[in-house]
Amino acid sequence: MKTIVFVGGSGGLGPACVRLAVERGFKPVIGYLRQQDRANALAKEVQAPAIGGDIAEEAARMRLIEAARAAGELYGLVVLSGDPARVPLESASMEDIVNSNRSNFAAPVLMARDFAAAIGERDGSIVLTSTMQGVGVFPGSTVYAAPKAALIHAAKIMAKQWKLRVNVVAPGVNNAGMAEKSVQSGKYDPFLERGTIPRFGKPEDVARAILFLLEPDNYVTGQVLTVDGGLSLKGL
Repeated sequence: MKTIVFVGGSGGLGPACVRLAVERGFKPVIGYLRQQDRANALAKEVQAPAIGGDIAEEAARMRLIEAARAAGELYGLVVLSGDPARVPLESASMEDIVNSNRSNFAAPVLMARDFAAAIGERDGSIVLTSTMQGVGVFPGSTVYAAPKAALIHAAKIMAKQWKLRVNVVAPGVNNAGMAEKSVQSGKYDPFLERGTIPRFGKPEDVARAILFLLEPDNYVTGQVLTVDGGLSLKGL
């Protein structure tokens, strides 16, 4: 059975992705940073291993890869983790910017690099998650969006130089994950009121996009699939 590592698999968007992967016949490995109880509950539900650790650290990356090898045929990687980094540039410190780059760019890129090395010449698929803010230009989003935009460019480079497929999904306003608090605050309500988007996104919207890119022998690589109801296109 082909295994897929879901970094951040117990977070807001993670469970929908993990469950859909199981429905499609994959064996998930659930990576988590802090939400051990949620990760263990999901792991028990889908009968999969849950592995804790920060993927900015090599040891954590290796644990995830070895768990996937032990569970079946090493095949896929999905990185859902990140830091919302809601600090405006005007008040951001060097530490704020470095931490955002660490979580939103460096750690996913290193995870992808190590996974690609472990796959070698076999068929495989990597899906990284950016954000609609890494695709469209949203005022006030520099500290968060710039590393996520860099992640998109890095994915294109990796797709060009590696045999396995590397793609990016850029979620928009979802009722789960990093955007959940913004939705609850009413920040995005005007987009609904003006009809810019028909509804807020659901985790299942993102999960379907990710699983499409994980299909074996998929003919898509080096691409960005923006799942935001058109907000980054029409809302600016």
